[in-house]
Amino acid sequence: MKATIGLLVLFSLISCKKDNQRTTNTAIDLKKNILLIVVDDLGWADVGRYGSSFYETPNIDALAKDGILFTNGYATCPVCSPSRTSIQTGLYPTKVNITDWIPGRAHYNGAEPENRWLSNEFANELALPFETIAETLQKRGYQTFFAGKWHLGETEDFWPENQGYHINKGGFNMGRPDRNKKKGINGYFSPYGNPRLEDGPQGEYLTDRLAEETIAFLEQHKDSNFFINLSFYQVHTPLQAKDEAIKKYMTKRKHLGKDTIGELEVNPKWKAGNFKNKSHKERFVQAHPTYAAMVGSMDANVGRVLAKLKQLDLYDNTLIIFTSDNGGLSTAGGSPTSNLPLRAGKGWLYEGGIRVPFIIKNFEQKQAGSVNDIPVTGVDIFPTIAKAAGFQANETDGRNILDLNDRERPLFWHYPHYGNQGGNPGSAIRKGKYKLIHDFETGGKLLFDLEKDLGETNDLSQKKPEVVHDLYLELEAWRKESDAKMMRPNPTWNKNEQVVY
Repeated sequence: MKATIGLLVLFSLISCKKDNQRTTNTAIDLKKNILLIVVDDLGWADVGRYGSSFYETPNIDALAKDGILFTNGYATCPVCSPSRTSIQTGLYPTKVNITDWIPGRAHYNGAEPENRWLSNEFANELALPFETIAETLQKRGYQTFFAGKWHLGETEDFWPENQGYHINKGGFNMGRPDRNKKKGINGYFSPYGNPRLEDGPQGEYLTDRLAEETIAFLEQHKDSNFFINLSFYQVHTPLQAKDEAIKKYMTKRKHLGKDTIGELEVNPKWKAGNFKNKSHKERFVQAHPTYAAMVGSMDANVGRVLAKLKQLDLYDNTLIIFTSDNGGLSTAGGSPTSNLPLRAGKGWLYEGGIRVPFIIKNFEQKQAGSVNDIPVTGVDIFPTIAKAAGFQANETDGRNILDLNDRERPLFWHYPHYGNQGGNPGSAIRKGKYKLIHDFETGGKLLFDLEKDLGETNDLSQKKPEVVHDLYLELEAWRKESDAKMMRPNPTWNKNEQVVY
């Protein structure tokens, strides 16, 4: 039930709606604005402050110096759409029934004989009854703006403008820029073929354009409460960048001698056996010039938006959250990046697939330059923003990150699908230093001590059965409580063709 209440705010009387099932209002400081930056497929190790020496991210690094760098930041899924539902709703993907990228591999491939299970059916849209952070903020007087990748609905009924965003620049059903010569569409370069973004001049770069649209919104709403969700399509494929930037990193690659060493391994040693699909190569060296140029472009445009906030004297009064929707793409799609020291990448439940950059700049740069090792995840973004805006988000799965000090809080993942990147379906739990992966394909329960073994190379399940037992019971209880659907047997499974990873 929703009721209208009045809030007395300094120099203003604001009429707001209260959702008794979801939130509790308190006074709003009109100077407290929010900028949420979500990058697509950006790996944990793709940022300078997280250890990259080949990619250049001076603006993100500077943001980390002004804020808090979380070393144990996570996405709620190893692929994009589910993670994005968590960011928008504060709920684990299982509760929203979006557990794979929309519409998913099974939509195109059906049952595959080497797979033991059938990938679960799931919703192809973020259903309208789920309240988004934008809807919540819009009720409280915020001007809301979305730019970039949405990928949470096949039809426009479920696009950002119908999910709480006053303005939508570029968000529609596609999960990446469309590139189709026959249609005259050129991916990251205009013409874009995007129904929510007018084409720019021939050759305009999409990432530049999204930053320009964001800057224009800032200029127009500098005197209002605003919530901006800048959701870059980068660094998702197709791999496209400006020629001069690619040449820069080709020169750097040669100067560092990275052009003479093996970058890709067809059969990585950590895999449990020979695997059938030879396109699943893993990259172990960050040296891809085009990918590096895309990272650099994204960083430069982060810098442009932050510079505009400073120019408008809004930087200190803006909460800024920077993160990615899943780990870096390291085992398929050209394998453009390496997530080392993490294992695997996008599409996998190993750390390379779910651990992501996570930076928060608080108001007035409180806790500036600090490093925090408390595990945090995508469901925490909604309650963190809510608290910053002056109200309490009650029915989310997350916690306000800025007040969080619980290192033993369990985090969960459920991915009942075979991904394009070669990973097996499964579930996982992290609690404290231990992480358990329940691999559905093999039935195995893998246990890792992330404090001693960040690369997940040493399975402790045989040495610590009591830890496996306790974590698995907690994982099972969470799956039941969160309506996590399990997989069904594949009637076409050819056991002899099973691929074991």
